[in-house]
Amino acid sequence: MRKLALPDEILLSIQQPARYIGGEVNMCVKDPKNVEIRFAMCFPDVYEIGMSHLGIQILYDMFNRREDTYCERVYSPWTDLDKIMREQQIPLFSLESQEPIKDFDFLGITLQYEMCYTNILQILDLSQIPLHSRDRGEEFPIVIGGGPCAYNPEPLAEFFDLFYIGEGETVYGQLLDSYIENKKRGKGRQEFLEAAAEIPGIYVPSFYNVTYNSDGTIQGFKPNNPHAKSKVTKELVVNMDSAPYIEKPLVPFQKVTQDRVVLEIQRGCIRGCRFCQAGNVYRPLREHSLEYLKRHATQLLDSTGHEEISLSSLSSSDYSRLPELVDFLIDYCSSRQINISLPSLRIDAFSLDVMSKVQDVKKSSLTFAPEAGSQRLRDVINKGLTEEVILQGAKEAFFGGWNRVKLYFMLGLPTEQKEDMEGIALLSEKIAEVYYDTVPKEQRHGKVQIVASSSFFVPKPFTPFQWARMCTKDEFLERAYIVKNKFREMKNFKSLKYNWHEADVTVLEGVLARGDRKVGAVVEAAYRNGALFDSWSENFDNRLWMKAFEDCRIDPDFYTVRERALNEIFPWDFIDAGVSKEFLRREWLLAQNGQVTPNCRQKCSGCGARSFGGGVCYENKN
Repeated sequence: MRKLALPDEILLSIQQPARYIGGEVNMCVKDPKNVEIRFAMCFPDVYEIGMSHLGIQILYDMFNRREDTYCERVYSPWTDLDKIMREQQIPLFSLESQEPIKDFDFLGITLQYEMCYTNILQILDLSQIPLHSRDRGEEFPIVIGGGPCAYNPEPLAEFFDLFYIGEGETVYGQLLDSYIENKKRGKGRQEFLEAAAEIPGIYVPSFYNVTYNSDGTIQGFKPNNPHAKSKVTKELVVNMDSAPYIEKPLVPFQKVTQDRVVLEIQRGCIRGCRFCQAGNVYRPLREHSLEYLKRHATQLLDSTGHEEISLSSLSSSDYSRLPELVDFLIDYCSSRQINISLPSLRIDAFSLDVMSKVQDVKKSSLTFAPEAGSQRLRDVINKGLTEEVILQGAKEAFFGGWNRVKLYFMLGLPTEQKEDMEGIALLSEKIAEVYYDTVPKEQRHGKVQIVASSSFFVPKPFTPFQWARMCTKDEFLERAYIVKNKFREMKNFKSLKYNWHEADVTVLEGVLARGDRKVGAVVEAAYRNGALFDSWSENFDNRLWMKAFEDCRIDPDFYTVRERALNEIFPWDFIDAGVSKEFLRREWLLAQNGQVTPNCRQKCSGCGARSFGGGVCYENKN
């Protein structure tokens, strides 16, 4: 029986002690003494969020299939336990063995969202691992980062020994093998990092020097070690069916954010929305075969006992075998009382027909993402969605029995005008009118409910909008109030609701998303000021960050409100994400003229992803 790292008196004094004890259904159990590598896989947020992350579940399962490796998990302790651990000098521990993370060989941290950056320092600090990679000796784990935010790792460069750029199923085995070989030869940390730097997709930040121009922009970014590559190309799974997938997902004892089986049906997207980082860095679109998905769906459900299965994709409607897959799942799940969740569907007759089949008589909300209030601005962002399609989709949904619609928009998009902002309210009103104009009174299920939400636009790396300026906090709020006031003028105002995201959080996200190495000092200063769990609105304190910027003499506006020159060197330009800078520059210019680009199945736009040798780029081609 495992001995828990926390005594009963601590577990009984904190919120949700099940976060820290492990022992879940399907948890991997190995003897740490019988393996050559101990790998702590970390999600820098609370257990409920981290346990819902598909990528960690995939890597956890994949690593533990190796007899020489034991992969365990660690999450950010909530503020109550954080305080106790600091007071009592309790080192952060893994859930599986309950042993200190500092004794592991690797600490792998997934970088999903910029607002978790201070939590990364919390993980290192509580683990009693030096924050800076340069201060770590042979006795400390190799700290490795991966995930979407690794496409601009520079704000975190000082804190990580290396980064894995791209999809984890490809060269992690080679990296672990290299570590074992390095250890057998009696070599140390530096020799391993040099060997790792030669592996595709691996970036060792200490092996690169950055120089700056007098205006603060980057002058040059060059390797300082002969083992380092001048360009780091992302890793990508070309044949999705060849990649390992979860055999027995972990099943928690407490409720988590995604309390269901998740079946990934494809990666990438064909749509080419110009604001979307995921749609660019995960190019090209690659599908799983129907038989693969059928086999894994039944295996996942049988091994967990979950009562819901969700299909994971950036745009589920674009999966070419979706009708057959849905029919199979309906047949399999209906007799077993298992619900089917289909997020990321587009607004069309087929999608609505599918949803009507898989949802109960009591319809849940439908979610549409027009992103912009006017057709002009939807063309600018290359959304590929017309008002006619939106209204027709709403009409069919209302006839199908739905009367609740969620609409997602962005404010602060490039070229946005007042008419575009007010268009959010006008489009919401038109959708409400569709309900009252087309659904007879006797067939209505009460009033229609339209909830419109707007986030604030952040120009992300590897998107055509990476050259764009961001709004200031005041500009964001001014735009939100314009929309809010327009909603009050609508005839169906009582059926409409409007809300918006926090503006100061968005501005900070923009700094961290587009920052260079100098921003790392701000992250550390904010953490030492007390910033933690910044993605939780009740914990976020913008004053801590503003003080950090002031103390570090760094102007956040340099990273946000400044529009970039077309020839500027970006902090992430050393990464080859598959989409060329020339393609992104071309799309940026097309956006400013409101010109649309066809999706990948309609016409190849020459983005550069064809070089990977698979996916949608090679569909129906000999």
